[in-house]
Amino acid sequence: MFLKNCWYVAAWDHELIDGKMLPRTILEEPVLLYKSETGKIVALEDRCCHRGVPLHLGRREGDCVRCMYHGLKFDATGKCIQIPGQEMIPPKLGVKSYPVVEKDHVVWIWMGDPAKADPADIIDFPFLRDPQWTGIPDYLHYDANWLLIVDNLADFAHLAFVHTNTLGGSEEYAYVTKPVAIERMSNGFRVERWHMDAAPPPFHRKVLPAEEKDRNVDRRNIGTMFIPGIFYLQTLFSPAGSGSEKGNREGSREYCNVQFMTPETRRTTHFFWTYLNNFEGEDHNVSRSLHQSIIDGFMEDMHFIEAQQKVLDTDPDFKMLAVAADAPLSHFRWTLGKLVAAERAAETTEKASAVIPVKAPHQAGVNT
Repeated sequence: MFLKNCWYVAAWDHELIDGKMLPRTILEEPVLLYKSETGKIVALEDRCCHRGVPLHLGRREGDCVRCMYHGLKFDATGKCIQIPGQEMIPPKLGVKSYPVVEKDHVVWIWMGDPAKADPADIIDFPFLRDPQWTGIPDYLHYDANWLLIVDNLADFAHLAFVHTNTLGGSEEYAYVTKPVAIERMSNGFRVERWHMDAAPPPFHRKVLPAEEKDRNVDRRNIGTMFIPGIFYLQTLFSPAGSGSEKGNREGSREYCNVQFMTPETRRTTHFFWTYLNNFEGEDHNVSRSLHQSIIDGFMEDMHFIEAQQKVLDTDPDFKMLAVAADAPLSHFRWTLGKLVAAERAAETTEKASAVIPVKAPHQAGVNT
């Protein structure tokens, strides 16, 4: 079900301010996240090894956390360093810790083999740290499998019907636009799509100056989806006929939208996102307007995706059939499935090699 040896988003950095201890289930494992006094992000198994009480019900003490059921204290590596009333602490007593990296306001976690966790593998999004790009980071929770959200984001055609009055603008988008480029990558896909000489969609029209609201635009979307569920959407709006498809950017406005889908369980998802623009300057109402417009759009998506999950729960044997527009999402699912299968095969091989053969009685020097 899950690819474990990769980086997932566990939180935004602002979710851990003021000493907060944040419990979050990730890939069906209970995780406790907190920021230590030294500023380091800590991720531990959210379950005391003594009696299974959630550690987020405990107390942070410096870089450590104390279970408030019987007082066991664990350091930032998960090792138990104190048991009230007991001097000797078994060396193996502790809880699991997870590799975690804070980068550009995003907290990344590695749920697989810690020895394979390389921070260099984290996908870099420079605009998240570029002051020219501004936006409001946020979080949503879906009662649906994360791959259904990936499917939704891979399919620009749904903009025309699900988001007619918010993000899409009109049903025309589905009929007159086609991908001009589909790139199948080893870790995802990239799709580019243009919509020429059309009215600006509602979310964009709201933030335009009055004199531009009724002018048609040429619209370009480039969506890139990375495994395990990281979506990067570059959107460009240019005056209609200005030649933006040939590289002219005069009078254009741009958006960068990044979304992270992290499985909570096999049928629920953590959804982190931010929608950034590079033109608002000191007018932060642009970001506020865009933030609300995108939430409205996501609520429209959620209505369909959560309903879809209920249908699939009712009939697990139902097979979804593909149409031409599904090429990117089909590639993504095939690629992810191949990586998961390879990871499982490697785990099986490692476990088999770790088994110590049991000697037969005569080999062990026992008389038979």
